[in-house]
Amino acid sequence: MKILILGAPGAGKGTQSDIISKKLNIPHISTGDILRKEISQGTELGKKVKEYVESGRLVPDEIIADILLNELKNDVYKNGYILDGFPRNIDQAKILENKGISFDKVVLIDTSEDEVLKRLSGRRVCEKCGAVYNIYYNKPKIDGICDNCGGKLIQRDDDKEDVVKRRFEVFYNQTMPVIKYYEEKGILIKVNGNKSLDDIKSEIFKLLGVI
Repeated sequence: MKILILGAPGAGKGTQSDIISKKLNIPHISTGDILRKEISQGTELGKKVKEYVESGRLVPDEIIADILLNELKNDVYKNGYILDGFPRNIDQAKILENKGISFDKVVLIDTSEDEVLKRLSGRRVCEKCGAVYNIYYNKPKIDGICDNCGGKLIQRDDDKEDVVKRRFEVFYNQTMPVIKYYEEKGILIKVNGNKSLDDIKSEIFKLLGVI
């Protein structure tokens, strides 16, 4: 089964992708990972990506799609895969289709802005050991102090409320047309992303027809 997973920042795409990957025994493809692999291997496409990254420019959609196409030629994907991180907008979705990359199912983890804000702006990270907490869901025993090492807990810049709100807005504006695109193809399944990790997992498996 070839699956695409969509969702706002903080929706848990990576976590659910790993769970589905293990359950269905299919590889999880992260677009960021395959771009880094191309760079480290020094391929022609990898060299192009490196130029864009080092100059602070966005990697063109066509190059990302070509790298993905090359990756999918690997035998490990012959029984399917789960992809996250691309496409993020309608142009990217159409480029994939033009290159013959299609999906059997598209899973949307539908998470509200309030829930995304709680998960991301509530996140605190220990500056010493990297342990992750959340002031709403997974509080430390003492406010601002890591349970593991006593280090100071900090909020990363990209977890600040105004940044999270902007990221959600960008996702909503860019990805809604993608969601509609796959919905019209009859392959979109939508799950309630405001639920617990286990509930989301169960709902995804149920809608995919996996026991």
